[in-house]
Amino acid sequence: MNRLSHEELRKTAAKARLEAVTMVYRAASGHIGGSLSTMDALVTLYFNVMNIDPENPKWEDRDRFVMSKGHCSPALYPVLALRGFFPVEDLVQFRRIDSHMSGHVVMDVKGVDMSTGSLGQGISTAVGMALGAKAAGKNFRVYSILGDGEVDEGQVWEAAMAAAKYDLDNLCALVDVNGLQIDGATADVMPTEPLDKKFEAFNWNVIKCDGHDFGELEAAFDAAAACKGKPTVILMKTVKGKGVSFMENQAGWHGKAPNDEQFEIAKAELEAAIGKEA
Repeated sequence: MNRLSHEELRKTAAKARLEAVTMVYRAASGHIGGSLSTMDALVTLYFNVMNIDPENPKWEDRDRFVMSKGHCSPALYPVLALRGFFPVEDLVQFRRIDSHMSGHVVMDVKGVDMSTGSLGQGISTAVGMALGAKAAGKNFRVYSILGDGEVDEGQVWEAAMAAAKYDLDNLCALVDVNGLQIDGATADVMPTEPLDKKFEAFNWNVIKCDGHDFGELEAAFDAAAACKGKPTVILMKTVKGKGVSFMENQAGWHGKAPNDEQFEIAKAELEAAIGKEA
């Protein structure tokens, strides 16, 4: 794999954000805030980390990705399109009743490894994939992104126990720590900190990074791959709505689409981000 430079990653992430906002605006619905906060990690994964082949999306030895917070399809679909799994023009089908591209991540979309939506089930599936790889003697790795609101779910911690019990060092979970969920601040709705101490207590390797710093993300993925004997969780400090000024750090952009005026502002900001030099 020829890794992209950090500037190339930044521009690709800005393009993906523009596609995501456009999709949600066009459909008049979609979970945009938490999608924008995960975009830099997804771009890093799909362009610089995972062993995948867009021409052969079902390749048996490919790395797998599970979007455990499955409502964030506006993050995953544009990245898959930009990576070459399907034409960017297909994103116009997002949330159309006559299309295959639903509002939650579905395997009908080329390149998607698991349909998700019910929170907690995605990471459980990722554990199963990683365990299956071990049983089959395969070397592929499994990655999964969870929301920091999603870790309210007890099933997440059942999955965490199983991953540690079976020494799944081929599993890397990422928690999108943007501090917000649908009803407000995670600290108010259901406090889950300290996440690092909790995952350590479940015998996971814990890495912290800035989820918008491509250098830190790459270093975190490299460290995860080097860890042997236990699963890794990367706690990514992020900004909900990252890249669109009026969406940043706002809990309300969860299931809400921008209006005409807001879309034009977001579009202008993201187009400027695509064109600027770092």
